[in-house]
Amino acid sequence: MLKKIPLFIILAALTVFLDGCGKNREPVTKTGFYFDTVIQVTIYDAGKKDCLDECMELAEAYEKMLSPSIEGSDIWNINHSGGAPVIVSEETADLLKTALTYCEMSEGRIDLTMETVSRLWHFHPDEPGNAETDAAIIPGPDSIAEALEHVDYHNLLIDGNTVTLSDPESQISLGFIAKGYIADQMKNHLLSRNIQSAIINLGGNLLAVGTKPDGSPFQFGIQTPFDRQGTPITVLSVSDQSAVSSGVYERYFYLDDVLYHHILDTKSGYPIQNNLLGVTILSDSSTVGDALSTTCFVLGPEEGMRLIESLEGVEAVFITDDYVLHYSGGLSPKEDANR
Repeated sequence: MLKKIPLFIILAALTVFLDGCGKNREPVTKTGFYFDTVIQVTIYDAGKKDCLDECMELAEAYEKMLSPSIEGSDIWNINHSGGAPVIVSEETADLLKTALTYCEMSEGRIDLTMETVSRLWHFHPDEPGNAETDAAIIPGPDSIAEALEHVDYHNLLIDGNTVTLSDPESQISLGFIAKGYIADQMKNHLLSRNIQSAIINLGGNLLAVGTKPDGSPFQFGIQTPFDRQGTPITVLSVSDQSAVSSGVYERYFYLDDVLYHHILDTKSGYPIQNNLLGVTILSDSSTVGDALSTTCFVLGPEEGMRLIESLEGVEAVFITDDYVLHYSGGLSPKEDANR
């Protein structure tokens, strides 16, 4: 049977703790709804509130460029081209190339053509089958097997600004990297407006611009998995870095006491089972953090941590299913503000 509350969408797998810092240094915040989630931008400069509007305008522009569900976006055009070449923006082409590097790095365990399988699942509350009184929809094995035949990132061919899907039935999505990229672009914009202290929160993808006005780091809380109140399991001190989490508790439902979550195995088409509940990546680039959080999750605790330890300027916290925190070598528990 479907449990009473079949689906939770955690809008912030990471939480930021704000405080004021004197005249004209009080935090001012603007909220919007983009990328199927609530986003917030907070700046510590009340005299530049118009920067917040500009950030929301950027969010809208990138959503119209990169969303697979908005007609006329670059990604929508590629998915509906029937295999014909599509001319896209330079930014889209570059981001697709970046996404492909993570597909290669993970040997296909991250695959931007998984959209053919992902769209069979229903993890959003406004989709059929997700009301409390309805039955959750689990795709049939034949449907998944058919969709998997079109999952292969090698089907995506990029020549300059021209993109072609060699398999017309393939479908792409940049869901594992797009919010990180957009956060980085917002940060660049704020810096261009001489904003030196800010927080960008794109549905739990957090990016700190500088530090608090008093020079102290921001405090980012990593949510306790499945906690409905969003209670942090730990708190990290972050200065001028990105913190991005991926986890089984972001979009999921239970059916007959089995957990189904949105991070899918590219081989089976079903949710990954690897003893991980969540991965949080700290990095200078939110694009990198966004991509690595999902990549490390699908690689699993051992291989994922080995990848992190091989990279410079990147740290991670893994949460295993026994709720134990595992830190990469450069991020000791002593640096954890909650310990």
